[in-house]
Amino acid sequence: MKYISTRGDTTQRGFAEILLEGLAPDGGLYLPTHYPKVDAATLARWRGVYGGGRAGGYADLAFEILSLYIDDIPAADLKALVDKTYTAAVYGSDAIVPVRRLDGDLHIEALSNGPTLAFKDMAMQLLGNLFEYELGRRGQTLNILGATSGDTGSAAEYALRGKRGVNVFMLSPYGRMSPFQQAQMFSLQDANIHNLSVEGVFDDCQDIVKAVSNDLAFKRQYRIGTVNSINWARLLAQVVYYFAGYFQVTTADSQQVSFTVPSGNFGNVCAGHVARMMGLPIAQLVVATNENDVLDEFFRTGTYRVRGSAETFETSSPSMDISKASNFERFVFDLLGRDGARTAALFGPALTKDGGFTLTAEETARIASYGFVSGRSSHADRLATIKATWEAHQDMVDTHTADGLKVAREHLQSGTPMLVLETALPAKFAATIQEALGRDPLRPAALDGIEALPKRFTVMPVDAARVQDYIRQHG
Repeated sequence: MKYISTRGDTTQRGFAEILLEGLAPDGGLYLPTHYPKVDAATLARWRGVYGGGRAGGYADLAFEILSLYIDDIPAADLKALVDKTYTAAVYGSDAIVPVRRLDGDLHIEALSNGPTLAFKDMAMQLLGNLFEYELGRRGQTLNILGATSGDTGSAAEYALRGKRGVNVFMLSPYGRMSPFQQAQMFSLQDANIHNLSVEGVFDDCQDIVKAVSNDLAFKRQYRIGTVNSINWARLLAQVVYYFAGYFQVTTADSQQVSFTVPSGNFGNVCAGHVARMMGLPIAQLVVATNENDVLDEFFRTGTYRVRGSAETFETSSPSMDISKASNFERFVFDLLGRDGARTAALFGPALTKDGGFTLTAEETARIASYGFVSGRSSHADRLATIKATWEAHQDMVDTHTADGLKVAREHLQSGTPMLVLETALPAKFAATIQEALGRDPLRPAALDGIEALPKRFTVMPVDAARVQDYIRQHG
């Protein structure tokens, strides 16, 4: 399997190369030259591999799926890496991603039982092990540069803390994460972890990561890699839980399901798009946004209108406070028939200059054939959803999952299971849980008092050159 850029560079690269590289040299994102197709017989076999959540079943399923995309890591080594990553000791159950039914056809797929209580752990734990393995194999080091709106940063840092050959430089928007999210990241004292708190919004952080990554001379000299979902390896790892969720709510390998995904950067739902392209019988991929509804607007109208900092709202589901969805380019590339030149024209400098784009009527009409629909949730909506879900089911959900549940109910189809992908545990958003339920959220005992731990971080202006200077000094 080889990989190409979404922006027209047809140079084909192997998985291990793009694992360490992040963005393609032309500024595009990597995608495989083709999506391996999964037929009914393979689905039936994989159902047995997963075994309904037997011990080791998720790791075995991950190996089956990842092997289709990774052929430059020996099979025995890849199997050892996934076995090391996906264990009940780390994720709390043999199923790894257990599904629980709320009512009717509505289910929640639990993705937040990893070390940082967010779905990002599902891929980031594997990514940390892949990085350490590949760097060790090459005798190299890597400086990881990332941006986070709340959960990516802590998941990356917990996956990479103390890893040999890796330094982490994580940008986050100053004062815009929940106290719990800040504490998870800033309390880490590992020498290879560097938290840079940027005086702007998440999109400013993301723009800095892209600017530094597009400085090819600097990128090569300081060996800059990424852990954001622009890294294909992370998105690939997320594909696995779509299949695992499917096997838990179906009995026949032709039965359709739908997934609702709280979406900001489009990486999580893009993994669902990949699973669907492979042949998983997905009826709908429901994109749920908060008040920052650039993606909902696109799927309703065909217009992608990037918001500036002043129009990016600070909400109670902060991990979705994003108005420039990095992974969206991957879907548009497929939507446009993999036309790299057209994709580059839409997402290159013109995107910044024009503030967005509108697809042609013909291109917009194609969206439905990929199963995408969307919806929007507000603060009042998520309070009501958290309250109703607790009262009806004694099931406490976080603010992002509440956005997903609200929008999922708008798109339910009778007889088709709908799985809402859980984003995080409610402990990360105590103030809103208190507002909705009048009580503090449930919290793992090991995390009591985390907000009071000493914090280590550096405040930075919105300036890519300053970030580069910091990397020069500490990389």
